[in-house]
Amino acid sequence: MNRDATGARSIPAKRSLPKTFLLSLPMMLLTFVMISRGNIPTEKGRLFALAATFVFFNILFFLMLRTGKTDRFRSILFLTLSVCFVISFISNLIAVRGSMAVTEANWIEGEVPFCHIPIPMNLIPAALTQTIIFPGTIVGGYASIASMFVLWLGVSLGLGRGLCSWFCFFGGLEDGFSRILRKPLIKSINVKWTYLPYAVLLAVVLLVALTLSPVYCQWLCPFKTVTEFAEITSFKTLIQTIIFLSLFIGLVVVLPILTKRRTQCGLFCPLGAFQSLTNKTNPFEVRIDREKCVQCMKCLQICPTFSVSAESIAEGRTGISCTKCGKCIDACTQRALFYHVKGTSLISSLDKYRLLFLYPAFIVLTAMAGRFVQDAMVKMIKLITTGSMI
Repeated sequence: MNRDATGARSIPAKRSLPKTFLLSLPMMLLTFVMISRGNIPTEKGRLFALAATFVFFNILFFLMLRTGKTDRFRSILFLTLSVCFVISFISNLIAVRGSMAVTEANWIEGEVPFCHIPIPMNLIPAALTQTIIFPGTIVGGYASIASMFVLWLGVSLGLGRGLCSWFCFFGGLEDGFSRILRKPLIKSINVKWTYLPYAVLLAVVLLVALTLSPVYCQWLCPFKTVTEFAEITSFKTLIQTIIFLSLFIGLVVVLPILTKRRTQCGLFCPLGAFQSLTNKTNPFEVRIDREKCVQCMKCLQICPTFSVSAESIAEGRTGISCTKCGKCIDACTQRALFYHVKGTSLISSLDKYRLLFLYPAFIVLTAMAGRFVQDAMVKMIKLITTGSMI
């Protein structure tokens, strides 16, 4: 363990290969169990996908530990998760339904896969009426409401809003687009826009409580564009589709490219606003050593979710909306930012705190990505060998 000029222990810039390998061993075992689910496939394509996924994931984790860089390697797997989710999800929809469109019969029969984004909108109707307003299955089937709720609750308790950078299979898309340009073309966004997600959350929750219908899913979700959407059978569904496409192009593609920020996550997503509250109840946070900080404001400029401000820097911490992606930590040349466990020392064992965060965070990312990466790989192999993913 290194010590800085003040005598406080700091995170080593680079670990030795033997120590990195030993620290990686537990993750190798855990990722193998999660990716294989205790079953080694006999089909060559699936066996190759399993082996490639295992090697890919563990190389990234090894490099995280070896280099001390978190976001650099997290972002690769995060983008891979999102792209593979889209490939896997859409191909499965087409195989089952013949298209991405959700018909009225699908809604009536509760055959719509549930995702984590509408969870806050379902809580109040469930409490008031003891009913689930989303047209999905409670248990069983693909992406049931109960399974997603349990996953969301567990990740929220462990990582707080870290869910948005280590779990959300949509977030990697805008994260990827935000990294296309070397420098942002739009360098400044009024801080007032960061309050918009809370307004969207409040508006949607109230409308859901009044109408007992999944308003956000029906009208405002940008990711309907890359998952499923209502079958266009009327002027209403045409308008809904146009809204979905416009929000996706604007918030997930164009603005992230121009600003190098996650604008959908930081300026619109109601789940992101709700998740910010869970940052108060989980054990991990990102702190700033004010003695090492030279006020260069680089962390403020590059934070993808607008979670760092001059005020938060002065307080020695990131804002409530921090997703714990590690980008600011990687970028700080003074190594003034660090992962921290609440209630513990701010000047010692910083490397241990990072490890305590990385293990559960990477397990969450692996649990989400493992299935989709393998399935997408198998689908791509089928496309190359047979000309069809189905």
